[in-house]
Amino acid sequence: MLRRALQLGLGRGLLGRGLLGRGLGTHRGGSTLGKVEGSGGYRGSWVAPVSSYVTFRTRDPAHDGKTVGRLGEGDQNGKVSEIKKKIQSVLPGGAWNPPYDTSYLPPEHSDVVIVGGGVIGLSVAYWLKRLEKPRGAIRVLVVERDHTEYLAVVDDPPLDIQFNPSGYLLLASEKGAAVMESNVKVQRQEGAKVCLMSPEQLRNKFPWINTEGVALASYGMEYEGWFDPWCLLQGLRRKVQSMGVLFCHGEVTRFVSSSSHTETTSGEEVTLKRIHEVHVKIDRSLEYQPVECALVINAAGAWSGQIAELAGVGKGPPGTLQGTKLPVERRKRYVYLWHCPQGPGLETPFIVDASGAYFRREGLGNNYLGGCSPTEEEEPDPGNLEVDHDFFQDKVWPPLAQRVPAFETLKVRSAWAGYYDYNTFDQNGVVGPHPLVVNMYFATGFSGHGLQQAPAVGRAVAEMVLDGHFQTINLSPFHFSRFYLGEKVQEHNII
Repeated sequence: MLRRALQLGLGRGLLGRGLLGRGLGTHRGGSTLGKVEGSGGYRGSWVAPVSSYVTFRTRDPAHDGKTVGRLGEGDQNGKVSEIKKKIQSVLPGGAWNPPYDTSYLPPEHSDVVIVGGGVIGLSVAYWLKRLEKPRGAIRVLVVERDHTEYLAVVDDPPLDIQFNPSGYLLLASEKGAAVMESNVKVQRQEGAKVCLMSPEQLRNKFPWINTEGVALASYGMEYEGWFDPWCLLQGLRRKVQSMGVLFCHGEVTRFVSSSSHTETTSGEEVTLKRIHEVHVKIDRSLEYQPVECALVINAAGAWSGQIAELAGVGKGPPGTLQGTKLPVERRKRYVYLWHCPQGPGLETPFIVDASGAYFRREGLGNNYLGGCSPTEEEEPDPGNLEVDHDFFQDKVWPPLAQRVPAFETLKVRSAWAGYYDYNTFDQNGVVGPHPLVVNMYFATGFSGHGLQQAPAVGRAVAEMVLDGHFQTINLSPFHFSRFYLGEKVQEHNII
């Protein structure tokens, strides 16, 4: 029954539409008494501390049970309290309370806390604000620990992301030709302008390619290419700031949550959790700021597995849903930049060789950028971002020079390393709610394809949060539950 419940989307009924102002419960003596009824036969109840805002009205026995305040009205009361403190601090005999700058702190309350300010997290923030009704209805906070994303100037003119529509050219060996044909068929059905090319057609269009070992190629002819990801990131950040999204430079170190025990119709007991508070440690400080919230989006990329563990994900008996971890971890990848005066030139597409090596043109000065993913046995230590230049010499250069003979004379000019949020289960994204931590959503695990998928993922997560289900595109195959069920979402011919 648990398996069937998960396949039907367990968690939708538990999340219900009860977040962001429509929760079920009454306040008695500091606890919430509530009921749970979810899809798949879940029933149960819980006693939990009340989050001090958003959904509940309190009835105080000392006031004859009358409503004494909506918990969401704390903002106004808080402002009055702050004014009183400032007045008292300057009165004779008043407590000394010198004013200081708190603008770097996150707010005490936020409807949605997004952990991770990369392109995925910013896309979710954008779509939440774009789709909210009425405008300004949702307070969204993005927590990002990498301060280098804070260099954009809000009033600057629009950024040019420098899109280069030179297309993707994927090469397949005899072994991979059937898979490529199948992939192209799906792409065409979805409206993509992609063609298949024989080795002879490939030589005619790109005479600098050695077609030895190539059985088939696919080539994107329209709206396909590459762009500057940093420009996109800054453009997104500026846009969501203008829409009212709040930012905080800090690190999430703890979740405060309540628990309830319930069981399936088959009698299997599970523990449900709801996060009420996020602790954000501020940079260069020993202090943390608690942020009460209704919902958390885990878009922490390569660190999303650690964030999930903080929420209790995977902390249960092995082989159970409660013991199923988020299988996303850091993987280090190298990118190399080289110069080759006799290289392919301006009409170079983004080429992915059958060996896994890839490259594209970088700018207009005979420079090229590329690399290759290592095998599982060759995975480098993710504990640092040092570049292994021998990896280029031994693993990247040989297949590149075989495919493009001009690259025999290339010279590497620079290189860098970065992190993938690598999904060890099936190398595909994790999108949507956790079935047991009922107000944590995932947008992570894209294994190097997050930049391409960010706009669609951001909209899908926002629709799930606001409407309780996917609308524009059904991403239910990418739910967390597939890890427990063992149902991989495989994609072939990826880099």
